[in-house]
Amino acid sequence: MGKKILIGKIVNVFGIRGEVKVYNYSGFEDRYENLERIIAEGREIPIEGVRHHKGMILLKLAGVDSRDEAERLRGKNIFMTEEDLFELPEDTFYIRDLIGMDVCDRERGHIGVMEDVLTDRPQDIYVVKTEDGRSVMIPAVSEFVKNIDAEHRRIDVALIEGMI
Repeated sequence: MGKKILIGKIVNVFGIRGEVKVYNYSGFEDRYENLERIIAEGREIPIEGVRHHKGMILLKLAGVDSRDEAERLRGKNIFMTEEDLFELPEDTFYIRDLIGMDVCDRERGHIGVMEDVLTDRPQDIYVVKTEDGRSVMIPAVSEFVKNIDAEHRRIDVALIEGMI
């Protein structure tokens, strides 16, 4: 089994046949349709079925055939392995690959390290931990983000007055 990647959490049960409700962390609505199995409770569990209901993902997992069995999985995190990652188009990155990259401004030089990416807005926001311990938010748009060099783990930005 390769490196585990957190993709969701079982938040409830659904019905009486053992389906579980999953809150999806992955950023892809069809993530689970493209998986053969998940990892929960430290073991691989084959996926028998996937449905969507009111913004949640419903999974039917092998060996989970009753409400009581599903209830035992409530609150458990769901993982996949690196081998299950989608191939991304050029100049597109997984958030986990951006975290920890050096962020450099063209005029100021090194300003900090990528700490997080907020994805719950119209455009992503990069959260950068500065040298002095502050957090700076940079919209992930071409006006500010000029280059991402995955090989050298560096993000070049051009910030305007007042952003730092």
